[in-house]
Amino acid sequence: MKEAYFKDKVIIVTGASSGIGLASARLFGSLGARVVMAARSYDKLCELAPSVAPEGRVLCVKCDVSSEEDCKSLVEQTVQRFGGIDILVNNAGLSMRAMFKDLDLSVIRRLMDVNFWGTVNCTKYALPWLLERKGQVVGVISIAGYSALPARTGYSSSKYAIRGFLDTLRIEHLKDGLGVLVFAPGYTSSNVRNAALTADGSAQGETPLDEDKLMSAEECARHLARGLAARRSQMILTGLGKATVWAHRLFPRLTDKLTYKYIAREADSPFK
Repeated sequence: MKEAYFKDKVIIVTGASSGIGLASARLFGSLGARVVMAARSYDKLCELAPSVAPEGRVLCVKCDVSSEEDCKSLVEQTVQRFGGIDILVNNAGLSMRAMFKDLDLSVIRRLMDVNFWGTVNCTKYALPWLLERKGQVVGVISIAGYSALPARTGYSSSKYAIRGFLDTLRIEHLKDGLGVLVFAPGYTSSNVRNAALTADGSAQGETPLDEDKLMSAEECARHLARGLAARRSQMILTGLGKATVWAHRLFPRLTDKLTYKYIAREADSPFK
């Protein structure tokens, strides 16, 4: 990885209070970047900031990415402090776990507001500054944004939408020097499954997976940094993730059956 690539770059990371967002913020800070940590929990960000970068090189911003005004303020505060933006990492996200037939539609609206509109909101206001520096925008999606994941209708839909949005943005700015990375981790150890919404919109509270066997957030962050340094346009992580995307393209009906069986084996599967 080109460590010097991140020296003094201004990098916004949304969803920076835990998981992939926090691990990425820490890695960028260790590589000499000026890091802007954004999340809804401002107090938690302030507690974590010393582990990311020295005072003066890290900025904490309270931001609910589903709020257009919050995203506009995030960009304004970043530019006021650091003078511009080099990289925007749209990482803030929410998951769910419930069959669509049982689902309150407010759950899907919430997923789209946070995952899709959060990416759109932040990107819209950061874009002029990114274009000025020929910077990069990242969307952290999921394998579920390439191959649908049952009992996650809102989640898969939002991740597909993010991919479509960013792929289109890349083409629109093909001659402007803007880098657009669609970053798709496989299962990664984080709090996202604990916070996942159930059919009525309440938090799931526990994960159905063995988190210790999943890719760590720190390893995921290292992959992200390598992709940014190489100015990649797409990254799909893990052998299972790559195999799933490949199989979905070539053998969609078989992939549907295999995905069904995989989810049916989950602890307390919605299929049961």
